[in-house]
Amino acid sequence: MQLIKEAFEKLYPNKIFNYSVKLKYTARFKPYNANVRYTKNNLEFSLSKQWKHISKDIVIGLIQSLLLKVFNDKKQTINIDLYNYFIRNLHISIPKQKSDPTLESSFNRVNKEYFYNIVEIPNLEWGSNSKRKLGSYDYHTDTISISKIFLDAEPELLDYLMYHEMLHKKIKFKNKANRSYHHTKEFRLRENEFEEHKEMERKIKDLIRKSKYKGFLRYFS
Repeated sequence: MQLIKEAFEKLYPNKIFNYSVKLKYTARFKPYNANVRYTKNNLEFSLSKQWKHISKDIVIGLIQSLLLKVFNDKKQTINIDLYNYFIRNLHISIPKQKSDPTLESSFNRVNKEYFYNIVEIPNLEWGSNSKRKLGSYDYHTDTISISKIFLDAEPELLDYLMYHEMLHKKIKFKNKANRSYHHTKEFRLRENEFEEHKEMERKIKDLIRKSKYKGFLRYFS
C-alpha cells in the first residue's frame, strides 16, 4: 500500500521497495497500539482504529518504527520524532474514565508530596494479582495500573508504587536510534528521592515472600 511504501522509501531512500504489504485497522487493539508481521517478503501491519484519524506524517513515523524492529535496524527520522512526540503527549487528549478511591487517594498524596500537585490525574485501575508486574503506566491510554496484591498493603507501599508510575507519566521516555529508554539516569535519581525508598523495597520483597512467590523477576514495568 502507498502509505507503507512511502514510509519505507523515506526510511531507506537508496533501497528498492520489493514487498507484498497489507495494512488493516482493528478494534481489537488498545488505543494507539500497533504491530507488524514479517514473513519472507510479506509485511502485514495491524493498527488500532484510532490511527485512522491521525496525521499521515505521524503514522509514517509509526510504520517506520515498526519497520526498524522488523529489520533490526537503528535510524532516526523526522517522522519517527513526530511519532514519539505524539505518544509523549497523548495523555492530554485521553478521556479520564477509570478511577478508584484508594488509588486516587494515593495519587493525591504523592502528587502533593513530590510533584507540587502539577501532575494531571490519569486513569487509575487495579490490575491482576500479579506478583511479577506490580505496577505500570500505559502512555497510550494514560493509565496507571497497580497489582491487586497491594489492595490491603500499607499506604506507604502503595504510595511508593504510585510514585514510580507517576515518574513515568511525568518524565516520559527518551528515544535514541528507535530505542525507547524509560528508566533513564534522571528517572533513577528521581526515584531515589522517595522517602526511605530502600526500606520500601525491602517491605515489597517481604510482601512477595509472604505470598510464597519464588520467581520474582522485577518490581515494575
